Amino acid sequence: MGLILPEPEPVVIDMHPDAEEAILMWFRICTQWRTTNGARVGLDYGVLMGLFSLYQVADPRGLLEDLQVMEQAALEALAVRN
Repeated sequence: MGLILPEPEPVVIDMHPDAEEAILMWFRICTQWRTTNGARVGLDYGVLMGLFSLYQVADPRGLLEDLQVMEQAALEALAVRN
């Protein structure tokens, strides 16, 4: 069609080093929601455990707890939007 699109600006995320592993894993898992009647109810922990193994997570329990905090915040934010 002859369109020339500009190069997208890179996304820069400023994060505390202690949060980096949880944030990166969140990006990997954030599409893996359990749903009921079209509503998200929580992350699919089975998929999460597989990713922990694939990425050789040193502290799975600690990372799971961090992700559960993020999961709860996401569910609360989604509830407000609906």
